[in-house]
Amino acid sequence: MAYFDAASAAPLHPVAQQALQASLSEGWADPARLYKEGRRARLLLDAAREAAAEAVGCRPDELSFTSSGTRAVHTGIAGALAGRRRAGRHLIVSAVEHSSVLHSAEAHEAEGGTVTQVPVDRAGRVAAASFGQALRPDTALACLQSANHEVGTEQPVAEVAEVCRAAGVPLLVDAAQSLGWGPVDGDWSLLAASAHKWGGPSGAGLLVVRKGVRFAVRGPVDERESGRAAGFENIPAIVAAAASLRAVRAEAAAEAVRLRELTERIRARVPRLVPDVEVVGDPVHRLPGIVTFSCLYVDGETLLHELDREGFSVSSGSSCTSSTLTPSHVLKAMGVLSEGNVRVSLPPGTAEEDVERFLAVLPGAVAGVREKLGAPAPRTAARTEELLLDALGKRCPIPVIELAKVIGDVPVGGTVRVLSDDEAARLDIPAWCAMREQEYVGEEPAETGTAYVVRRIS
Repeated sequence: MAYFDAASAAPLHPVAQQALQASLSEGWADPARLYKEGRRARLLLDAAREAAAEAVGCRPDELSFTSSGTRAVHTGIAGALAGRRRAGRHLIVSAVEHSSVLHSAEAHEAEGGTVTQVPVDRAGRVAAASFGQALRPDTALACLQSANHEVGTEQPVAEVAEVCRAAGVPLLVDAAQSLGWGPVDGDWSLLAASAHKWGGPSGAGLLVVRKGVRFAVRGPVDERESGRAAGFENIPAIVAAAASLRAVRAEAAAEAVRLRELTERIRARVPRLVPDVEVVGDPVHRLPGIVTFSCLYVDGETLLHELDREGFSVSSGSSCTSSTLTPSHVLKAMGVLSEGNVRVSLPPGTAEEDVERFLAVLPGAVAGVREKLGAPAPRTAARTEELLLDALGKRCPIPVIELAKVIGDVPVGGTVRVLSDDEAARLDIPAWCAMREQEYVGEEPAETGTAYVVRRIS
C-alpha cells in the first residue's frame, strides 16, 4: 500500500515513536506535584514547551498544549472573542477555513454574533485587500489558515496580518497543515496546530496567544496550561509532538524540494494521461506535498475504492462520498469541479516509484469508473434548438454525465435546460461548462428543483 493522505494524518515519525516510548516510563506523574516523579514530569513538559515554542517562533509562556488542533481552534476563537467583547462581536473568516473554524463561527452566530466570510479566487487564495474590506469598527477577531487542507494553497498570512494589525484586530492562524514545513510569517496574534499533521501522535495540539492579546477563557477555569486546556496533561504525547516537530523541521528543506518535484510531476502528467480532468489549487503558492484534481463523469467514492484496491490511500473533497451529500465547501468556494475529486497528499519519504505506479494505475481506474457510469461518447447530431434534460432525483455525477451526452443534440447556439434537485449540480454544471468551453447561462427556479441553462458554443 502507498499512503497518500498525509494531509489528514501523517504517519508517526520515528522520532515521535522513540520519544513516546521513552516518556511513557518517565512522564506519567502529575507535573503539578513537588515530589520526585512530579518534578521529572514537569521537566519533560517544560522542555517540550520550549522546543515547540522555538519551532513556532513564540515565547514558551505564550504556548499551551491542548488535546487536539480542533480544541485549540475552538478555545482560541472563543477566548479571543470573549476577551474583545467590548470591541464588538464581528468575526471574519475565509470561505475555505477548516471545519473547526467554521463550526466556531456558526456557534458565534447562534449566540448573536456576526460573521463575514471572505471569498477566495479560483486557486483558493484570499486577497489581503478583501480582509481589509471586511474589517468593521466592531470586528473582534479575524481567522485565516496558513495553507489549505484540501488543495494545498498557501495564504498570504503576513499581508493579512499587517492589514489586521493596522486596524487593531487580532488574527488567529490555523497552521495545522504548514507548521511542519516552517514557522508562520507575519505579525499574527494567535495560532493553532495539531501534532498528527506533522508526524506527531494524535491527541496533542497547541495554542499560542501572544502577549498583549485580550483573551478570556470560556467556561470553568483550570489551573493547568494557563487555564486554556483543562485536565491532566498527556505528557508522553506532548513530548512526542515536540520532538517530532523539531525532527521534521530539520528535514523540511530537503524534503520539500523532493516532494515538490513529485507533486509537480502529478500536476503535469495527470491532465495528459486522463481526459476531462481539472487540476485545482494555486500552482505556485502551495504546500510541497499536496496536489488535487477533479475528473468529469466520475463518482468520487467509487474512484477512491478503485484506487484503494490498486494499493493507494487517497482522499476526496467530492460530493459523491458516503460521508456527505454536498460538495466540499472549499471546492465550492473556489468555483471548481467537485465530482471525481482526488486529493493526493504525500508524506515525507514517499518513494518516486510509488508516484510512478500511481500515474500508471490512475487512467485505467478512471476509465473503469466512467464505463460503469455510462460516460458520454462524442456526438455529432444536432436535432433541436432547445432541449430539456430531466435529471431530477439523480445524484452527482449523473446530471453532468447526461448533460455531456446530449449537448451534441442541439446545434451551436442551442440550449440545454437541466432540471436537477442535487445541490452539487449548482457547482458542477458551471464548472463543466468552463472545462468544455460551453456557455453557462444561469439557473432558474423550476416547479421541482432548479433549471440550469447551458448554451452550446462549439
